Amino acid sequence: MLAYTYVKHGTFELLEKPKPVLLDEHDAIVKVTLASICTSDLHIKHGSVPRAVPGITVGHEMVGVVESVGSAVSSVKPGDRVTVNVETFCGECFFCQNGWVNNCTDPDGGWALGCRIDGGQAEYVRVPHADQGLNKIPDGVTDRQALFVGDILATGYWAAQIAEIRPGDTVLILGAGPTGLCTLECARLLDPGCIIVCDTDAERLDFVRRRFPGVLTCGAEGLSEFVRAHSRHGGADAVLEVAGSAASFRAAWECARPNAVVTVVALYDGPQTLPLPEMYGKNLTFKTGGVDGCRCKETLDLIAAGKIDTTPLITHTFPLRGIDKAYELFESRRDGVMKVAVEC
Repeated sequence: MLAYTYVKHGTFELLEKPKPVLLDEHDAIVKVTLASICTSDLHIKHGSVPRAVPGITVGHEMVGVVESVGSAVSSVKPGDRVTVNVETFCGECFFCQNGWVNNCTDPDGGWALGCRIDGGQAEYVRVPHADQGLNKIPDGVTDRQALFVGDILATGYWAAQIAEIRPGDTVLILGAGPTGLCTLECARLLDPGCIIVCDTDAERLDFVRRRFPGVLTCGAEGLSEFVRAHSRHGGADAVLEVAGSAASFRAAWECARPNAVVTVVALYDGPQTLPLPEMYGKNLTFKTGGVDGCRCKETLDLIAAGKIDTTPLITHTFPLRGIDKAYELFESRRDGVMKVAVEC
């Protein structure tokens, strides 16, 4: 089969590889129908994910059709259309039992697909712990509608939930990229009074204005004043940092009101400074880390009900044989690209 492979630092190649087989009674083999490219894939390519294993097939955003299952798998069967979770989790350890599946203690626990074990920018993928990692796509929901359920939409849903957004709150989202827009989709479900989206890219802010006419937008310049002007208590009640730069990290705590929750969703290329003397007295709560992506059924139900629609994020589509061009477009952010769908 064809599989896009992390060959070495800075190099991905489309290679012929053996089709995966069941290795455990809890495994499933999924024929990938549609995949996507994530910024995390670029982090692997450029060496920002040291745990990534050279030789693995990359890709952790995908949907497909179950081809075969191990003897212990009960939630899906061959022929089922499924989403594939970015995280592998056993469902039984202390962390899984508390919903903290990103820190599952299984050897393949956490973000493994496309990082430590073969992922889904390929014709087929083996999914460990399939009862936890696969969710059936409801009838009437297309592959394109479901494509982001297992990763960036799961991230947006998790981020909005842990941000403790209450009805009437002012919510600031830093970053209008794909994950920021998924976070916006999910924050809207919690009935905030005002949502502000900040980005340095005018084209992406224009995308927000067209897609979400009730959402306020602002560039980086004058952001603090803009947030205070649209807040009741001197700053945002909840801040979600999805941009991942030193400037956006600082803006996150500067724009928060005292006693606010600052949720750091972004993955940074380097350490960030927490200037405690400057923020002393604001009594902020920081929540950080990787998504606990165990609520995919909920987001699939919301998609089926018409309450979430991420299909406008798919701006370009390529065949698997054209994935090199898809990566070049996505990384260069040309031609208004937001997300790329790869037909496998």
